[in-house]
Amino acid sequence: MSLPPLLVVIPMHPEQLSELQTHFDVIYRPSHHPEPQGWGAEGARARFVLTNGARGLSAAELAHLPKVEFVSALGAGYENLDVAAMHARRITAVNGAGANAPTVADQGFALLLAAVRRIPEYDAACRKGVWRDALPMQPGVSGKKLGIVGLGAVGRQFARRGEGFDMQIGYRNRNPRDGVPAHYRYFDSVLALAEWADYLVVTAPGGAQSHHLVNAQVLKALGKDGFLVNLGRGSIVDTAALAEALRNGTIAGAGLDVYEGEPSPPAALIDLRNVVLSPHVAGRSPEAEAATLAMFLENARRYLAGEPVMTPL
Repeated sequence: MSLPPLLVVIPMHPEQLSELQTHFDVIYRPSHHPEPQGWGAEGARARFVLTNGARGLSAAELAHLPKVEFVSALGAGYENLDVAAMHARRITAVNGAGANAPTVADQGFALLLAAVRRIPEYDAACRKGVWRDALPMQPGVSGKKLGIVGLGAVGRQFARRGEGFDMQIGYRNRNPRDGVPAHYRYFDSVLALAEWADYLVVTAPGGAQSHHLVNAQVLKALGKDGFLVNLGRGSIVDTAALAEALRNGTIAGAGLDVYEGEPSPPAALIDLRNVVLSPHVAGRSPEAEAATLAMFLENARRYLAGEPVMTPL
């Protein structure tokens, strides 16, 4: 029995490709940018597509995929997938929501600690022989107010880590979450959450609805002692407003795993000492990659077996 053709449009490690090749006839065409001209005869025979939220899959690309019946985003994000176009063609669309949440939260909390405690600056100073008396004293993290924008899988994992530091937890969602601890405080706007929080963490998905959700007004509300961490999408934070806020002391610092203009470095931020940057690696670890690939394979198995998929879009 022949294996179903799978078009992979994102970079994959050799081990991942090898795993996919045991289940699919893999057509490997990785690119960070859309391919509106299509993939020729190979694209025309593909039944499955594997992408991610940043790379996406457009309606123009779908037009070159006449046999596609199943599209998956590897990971939680799907902001650049044209889900409406997929639904119009009765294509099953899924994502990998929650599979890499523990790793993302780990990286996010590391960024928070690094930004608040100025770990990169202290490390550089220590290597130059600068003693602590010449360095600024930084606040602690324990016992502070942690505001989370988007209490999904990653947000909940982050909140659990915050509770380990005796932090008060507040959050903003479109609606209050069911099943969260009673002491989690719900806010009806990001602005109100920022006014309350010491540390504001963004774990919300990208897309038009969240574009520049964290703007100059929100940063001003967070205040001169406040810190921002962004694990969601770069588009959620207004980069120009953030750079100005960091330069003039509107907020104390930031830790970013995502930023506008990826994969190019954020030019407005790279010369600032009060921001810690990582290149969109929060969701990457051997454990996370194994979990996200396993979720894709399970969703695909269920689809082929005629069973409900785990994470439909």
